[in-house]
Amino acid sequence: MSPRPRRLLTVCKGNHCRAPLAAAVLAKRGGTSVETRSVGLRDWHVGKPAHPVMVQIAQEHGYDLASHRGAQVDPELIAWADVVLAMDAAVLEALRPLAGGDEEKLQLFLGDQDVPDPWGQPDDAFARCVAIVEAGAQRCLQL
Repeated sequence: MSPRPRRLLTVCKGNHCRAPLAAAVLAKRGGTSVETRSVGLRDWHVGKPAHPVMVQIAQEHGYDLASHRGAQVDPELIAWADVVLAMDAAVLEALRPLAGGDEEKLQLFLGDQDVPDPWGQPDDAFARCVAIVEAGAQRCLQL
């Protein structure tokens, strides 16, 4: 019997740009060895699709965000995950109280720096976000 896939939870502020993208990149690169989910700290985009520019630019890079619907983090999702990947330091800090003693599974996606939020920025910021997430994905898959 094969082991279950590693569970990776990506978290950003609203689950509208960075975390959905990161989950898609990790799922594509990790294949059957990983199961990914994405969530946000806030409930601003619960049930809503990803940012339309992120959907478009992700598609141009081979990632499908069309079926994404926003969700909000909760302690059960943190418990589900083997690794929780925060997109920035502020998100990481906000996750600590929800971890319920599982703080060791909390990590920054890039390890030592933030993934810049493209929200409210020109389209090229979304393309840069894709490149940054792609560059950090291999490190996350090895955690």
